[in-house]
Amino acid sequence: MDAHLLIFDGNLAMATLYRSLFSPLLLTTLLLAPTVAAAAPQVRQIDQEPKDASRDRVVPIRIYLPETEKPLPVILFSHGLGGSRENSRYLGDFWAEHGYVSVFLQHAGSDEEVWKGVERRQILQAMKQAANGKNMLDRNKDVSFILDQLEIWNKQHDSALHSKLDLKHIGMAGHSFGAVTTTAVAGRKFPLGMTTSEPRLDAFLPMSPQTSKGMSAADSFGEIKAPMLCMTGTEDSSHIDGNTTPASRREVYKALPAGDKYELVFDGAQHSAFSDTTGLRVGRRDPDHHPAIQQISLKFWDAYLKNDAAAKQWLQSNQPRKETTLKKSDVWQWK
Repeated sequence: MDAHLLIFDGNLAMATLYRSLFSPLLLTTLLLAPTVAAAAPQVRQIDQEPKDASRDRVVPIRIYLPETEKPLPVILFSHGLGGSRENSRYLGDFWAEHGYVSVFLQHAGSDEEVWKGVERRQILQAMKQAANGKNMLDRNKDVSFILDQLEIWNKQHDSALHSKLDLKHIGMAGHSFGAVTTTAVAGRKFPLGMTTSEPRLDAFLPMSPQTSKGMSAADSFGEIKAPMLCMTGTEDSSHIDGNTTPASRREVYKALPAGDKYELVFDGAQHSAFSDTTGLRVGRRDPDHHPAIQQISLKFWDAYLKNDAAAKQWLQSNQPRKETTLKKSDVWQWK
């Protein structure tokens, strides 16, 4: 099970690794402004540490809560290997500013604690050991636990989330190991026929998805009927597992059955293109990528969490090429 889960995530953990192996890294956080700043509601950041008593496990979350008088659809986000709930704020803020309650999870066992305090020469091995089947299953259970917790908070009068959540419309997104989590709760099959689908989720956005070792993409993803938007890049390889290549990531979309499936492929984009950190050796990020990710993902959520027919029509056209920062060499397709 371990081998197919070895993932390189463009986050602080791997930045630390590259700093030790190659040269000092300069890390920056890119906080992108919303498309229509004047119309965007104020967004509160709320950090919570609910505990799953059945597993004796705390699942930290960061909630991006927009001002609202009515319940809003919810988007869950799962970070990559060695990350945290603080990752990908450029998405948390953006989605909240456009009418979604964004809930960013942190997964113990495969979060930033994997590399913090570890000797630099041992970080790579620590990351490999954390990319295992147990942590994958724990992540999937974290998603279900947080959904349970959101239902509780939505009913509690003393909760900041009271009556703020439309829990009949929930999306799930994630990058790298978070994409494994996203496709797992979407219903992909793993070896031995294992599945961990979460029926309360409606639409899925895996960034840098990957296949399972020893199992064809068709067998793994061929029965996922829910709407799914896959994002990757032509240089989206893994620095840990050489079997995970840009070509293998694209096998995920190819294997999905037709119907509400989409693929965005950035020409020249590396694994870090979807994160919000960068560095000299991690690779410079094209400034056009984040705006395109924001705008296209928003249309996807609008189409499948807000039942916006115009947004769905937009997705199933060449409008994304005309109205976002996509380049001619980027791939946009649907089926």
